[in-house]
Amino acid sequence: MQIEVWSDVICPWCYIGKRRLEMALADFAQRDKVQVTYRSFELDPDSPRQLDGTLEEKLAHKYHVSLQEAAAMNARVSAVAKEAGLDYHLSTARPGNTFDAHRLLHFADSRQLGDRATERIMHAYFSESFPVGDRAALARLAPEFGIPEADALAMLESNEYSDAVRADEARAAGFGIGGVPFFVIDEKVGISGAQPVEVFAKALQDALGNS
Repeated sequence: MQIEVWSDVICPWCYIGKRRLEMALADFAQRDKVQVTYRSFELDPDSPRQLDGTLEEKLAHKYHVSLQEAAAMNARVSAVAKEAGLDYHLSTARPGNTFDAHRLLHFADSRQLGDRATERIMHAYFSESFPVGDRAALARLAPEFGIPEADALAMLESNEYSDAVRADEARAAGFGIGGVPFFVIDEKVGISGAQPVEVFAKALQDALGNS
């Protein structure tokens, strides 16, 4: 069984969806027959590498709400994240362009380190105020998921894996995916959003029965 997951490393619901899928898989008897592949998706491809101001200010501008309302939005998603065992610190988050982060994830995947890299970068952004658009910071983080800093920096300073990111995004467009997280099982079943664990569990059983 093949599960493709389109997500962005700064998407709070994507990290929640990732964890909920993992929880469903943990109780799935045929877990060893499931391959999960994370695909690139940029929420804001036109974003500068590092944004000025806070995440709350960005949300307030994007959704035309007050800073207080933006803070309340962050508080709500942080509470949901906590239920999934995730510790969000969105008031100090440092959003930015995620294209280089996605390239690094493809680089890690080429070394069979994609799962570790995805988890580490997401945790760093949501819980450690990691500047996700900073190439030097990404390179410094890379040894924590098995890639030497020098190797990561050399890749990031090149154009490597740009085509891989664009291919993922083109594949998303082909499926009609306009938002993330989005999960595709065996190119047949699509699940939109960070659904409850029970929804993922049922989808896994249904896919197993149809395989």
